[in-house]
Amino acid sequence: MYKILTLNIGSTSSKVAIYEDDKEVFVKTIRHTQEDLQRFDNPSEQFEWRRDVVFAEIEAAGWNFTDFDCVCTRSGPLTPVESGTYTVNEAVVDQASDPLKCGSAPHVLGIRIADAITKQYGVPSYFCDPVTTDELDDVARISGMNGVPKTSGFHALNHKAVARKVAAQLGKKYEEVNLVGIHIGGGCSQVAHRKGRCIETASGMSMDRAGSMVQYSHVIDWAFDNFDNKRAATRAIGRRGGVFSYLGTTDFKDICERARSGNEPEVKRIYDAFIYQHSVVAGGLAAALKFDVDAIYITGGIAYDEQVVEDIKGYIGKIAPVLVFPGEEEMKSLAENALRILTGEAQPKEYIV
Repeated sequence: MYKILTLNIGSTSSKVAIYEDDKEVFVKTIRHTQEDLQRFDNPSEQFEWRRDVVFAEIEAAGWNFTDFDCVCTRSGPLTPVESGTYTVNEAVVDQASDPLKCGSAPHVLGIRIADAITKQYGVPSYFCDPVTTDELDDVARISGMNGVPKTSGFHALNHKAVARKVAAQLGKKYEEVNLVGIHIGGGCSQVAHRKGRCIETASGMSMDRAGSMVQYSHVIDWAFDNFDNKRAATRAIGRRGGVFSYLGTTDFKDICERARSGNEPEVKRIYDAFIYQHSVVAGGLAAALKFDVDAIYITGGIAYDEQVVEDIKGYIGKIAPVLVFPGEEEMKSLAENALRILTGEAQPKEYIV
C-alpha cells in the first residue's frame, strides 16, 4: 500500500491530505488569518512560514515524512504544458521562486514545499495538471489580434479528474469520449474535452473575475479611465470583477437567496446573467466539438445549489446528458495521478521552461 502526501496551498489556507493508495486517511485545512498574511508583501515571501506550518501540522498528526512514498502538489500558473504528472525539478522550483514569473501566485508555494520535503527526506515529489495546462487546437489559438495569442487557463486538475469520472460512468475511457465541462465556484472555467485532450477553454464571469465575454474596447476605455497602471487594472479585472463588480459581494449563497426573494430585481438580473453566460459558453464549446458531445458535466462548489444546476440545464440540456459532480476533486486527483506513477501505470514527465 502506497502512502501519498498531497498539498494544495491557497491564498488564505493550506490544505494537506494523506492517502493510502486512493483512500483518504487524513485531511486538514489550515486557515490563515489576515494578520498572518499581511506580514508579507507577496505570497512568495510566505514560503518558510507556510512550509513550517505544513510540516508542524503533519507531524502533529503523528506522521513521519519518511513514511510517504511521494508528495504531489497543486502547482499554480507555470509555463504552458500538456496535461500530465511532472517531477518537481530545479527548473520548476526556480520558476516558482521568482515573484516576477509566477512566485506571486500562492499555489506555486506547494512546489517549493514539496521540493523541501524531497531535499530533506528523500521523498519523490510531483505536480500535475497546472492551470496553464495547454492542449488547445491550433485554430483555437487565434485570438483575433495578431501578436496577442490566446492562451489556455482553466481548473485543469479538477476538470481532468471529473472528466475521467464521467467517462467511467458512461462505461468508456476518458480518451474515448467528447465532453463539455463547467466548473463554477469561487473561480469558474469551462472546457471542451475531445478524446482525452482539452481543445478549447473559456469562461463566463465568476464571483470576482470578469471572465472571457467582456468586450476589449470597453475594457480598454474603462482601464484608462479608472487606473494609472497596468497592475491595478489587472487586479481589478481579476479580483474585483465578475459578480463582485455589480453587487459588491462574492457570497453566492446570499446572492441566490436575494435573487429568489423577488425583492431585489438587480440581484436577480446579475444572477440570471451568471447562468446565461456559463450556458452560452458551454454551447460554444459544444460547437468546438461539432456538437458530437457524449455528456456535459457541472462541477465546483456552486454546483451544490440544485436550482443553479436546473437553471443551466434549461439552456443546455438538449445538447447532451448533464451530469453533476458538486465540489472539487483536486486532492483526490493529485493522489490518483501520483498513484499511477508509483504503480508504473504512467511515467512522470520532465518540466522544461
